[in-house]
Amino acid sequence: MNSVKKSFGIRDLENLSGIKAHTIRIWEKRYGLLKPERTETNIRTYSLQSLQKLLNVTLLYNNGYKISKIADLPEDQIVQQVREIVAQNSVKSHAINAFKLAMINFDQSLFQKTYSGLLAERSFREIFWEVFMPLLHELGLLWQSDTIGPAHEHFITHLIKQKIYTSTEKLQSLEPSKTNKVFVLFLPENEIHEIGLLFVNYELVLRGYKTIYLGQTIPLESLVDLKKYYDDPIFVSYFTVIPTKDDLGQYFTDFQEKLHSELPSQLWVLGRQTEHAKGTDLPKSISLYHSIEQLMNQL
Repeated sequence: MNSVKKSFGIRDLENLSGIKAHTIRIWEKRYGLLKPERTETNIRTYSLQSLQKLLNVTLLYNNGYKISKIADLPEDQIVQQVREIVAQNSVKSHAINAFKLAMINFDQSLFQKTYSGLLAERSFREIFWEVFMPLLHELGLLWQSDTIGPAHEHFITHLIKQKIYTSTEKLQSLEPSKTNKVFVLFLPENEIHEIGLLFVNYELVLRGYKTIYLGQTIPLESLVDLKKYYDDPIFVSYFTVIPTKDDLGQYFTDFQEKLHSELPSQLWVLGRQTEHAKGTDLPKSISLYHSIEQLMNQL
């Protein structure tokens, strides 16, 4: 799907709001809450505005408002009530819903206000684990079901990456307190999914380690230069899509030949693609981790 989605089925609404399709139909019939259009085959379709309204209604409903009372509110008052709740209450479910609203409407202001409300009560690290991680998991499901498009995903992930960058930068004003390890963080060629690796970098810097962050789509040949400056750097990567299942074995072989043959080098790998390598015989220099927590416990 290459364009922003503007028409949604009732299952899309269920996926985004968490309200069952059956309940949505009851709200339509009893309270006239939404006004779907119909296709020639009599299938309900909903506009972007209907989706935005349902997400607002859901946030109020989950905050204790009766659906009958919500239905009586003018739409501008619904929006106002939502913004007040977001400003005053940073409960996880409310924040996730607000971030989804911001994503659907490309509303950077709502994202920032929601984040600021969370930051008043939580550390960045807590926000990432408690709110951003569940949100990113939901985005994956919404993407797979074609509920959201590339523009939505890029918008929200860019804003999350901004927060990781700024939080990491604050820590980097301090000199590393641990000098026994140096970490080089990179993504393989053609891998662009960066949030996981960015947060690993944040966690390492938070713990006082020196990190060298190289970012997206880095050829193995480019890593060789790092060994001229550091005796035994630990390379860390995050395989979300690349290398593919069929290319994993060759990638590890290439790493051994190019980076481990003369001087020892370790490669620590996280990400979805590592599932395909479990149970296989890996060189001792390569370690797979199923989560960021597991990797951090290794330190």
